[in-house]
Amino acid sequence: MSYSLKKSTERVQAALNEFGLELKVKEFPESTRTAQEAADAIGCAVGQIAKSLIFKGKISQKPILIITSGTNRVNEKAAKEYAGEKLEKADAEFVLEHTCFAIGGVPPVGHIKPITTYIDEDLMQYDEIWAAAGTPNAVFKLTPKILAEVTRGSIVKVK
Repeated sequence: MSYSLKKSTERVQAALNEFGLELKVKEFPESTRTAQEAADAIGCAVGQIAKSLIFKGKISQKPILIITSGTNRVNEKAAKEYAGEKLEKADAEFVLEHTCFAIGGVPPVGHIKPITTYIDEDLMQYDEIWAAAGTPNAVFKLTPKILAEVTRGSIVKVK
């Protein structure tokens, strides 16, 4: 792990610092882009990886952040119930435009604008979880409770 952070991870660390919590970004030499890669690098269960996925409201064209357990896929039809509209997968350009982060490193915090956020209820079973921190090889550890607090996310069923 390196001690000098890249610009994107510095932005995530600054966002975490604003919450007054002792959460530290860690960079790995290997990729943490996928949930499996992250779990392998960290040495945790895949379910403990909090995947930050950006969707787009079909009508509103607004970004929606769904943070799901690494073992789960988002059921987009079910997501319509809590999002209030059909969701579409966002392309890389849309994700970058609305978060300032590239796919594979999108964190749950530090976006350029507030984003409506939903959190997978399955993450609540863990004492600690890991989330992306701005690049495909950076993560940070936190609790599900802290994730809900810092994102102001609603806990929902995503699968």
